Amino acid sequence: MSFHAMIAAAPLALSTSGLVSYLQGLFGPLFLGIVGIVALFFLFTREIIRFVQFIVLAVAIAVVFYTPSIVQTLAQGIAKALGVH
Repeated sequence: MSFHAMIAAAPLALSTSGLVSYLQGLFGPLFLGIVGIVALFFLFTREIIRFVQFIVLAVAIAVVFYTPSIVQTLAQGIAKALGVH
């Protein structure tokens, strides 16, 4: 069987259901470790305002990363509140 025939016979739909959990398992601990190190740096240098700003930003990024469906839910809610259909 030639290479072109194998490409044509391949299914068109790719399943990415395992990819999301794999990436969350891979980057989740790395993200939390970096956030912890930077947060400790801000605490030890007594930059409380920058520490609070960093933690708020890190929480927002973590929410989007760990629950990606929340972006769609928020967008639909905002569109409904503004009257856009």
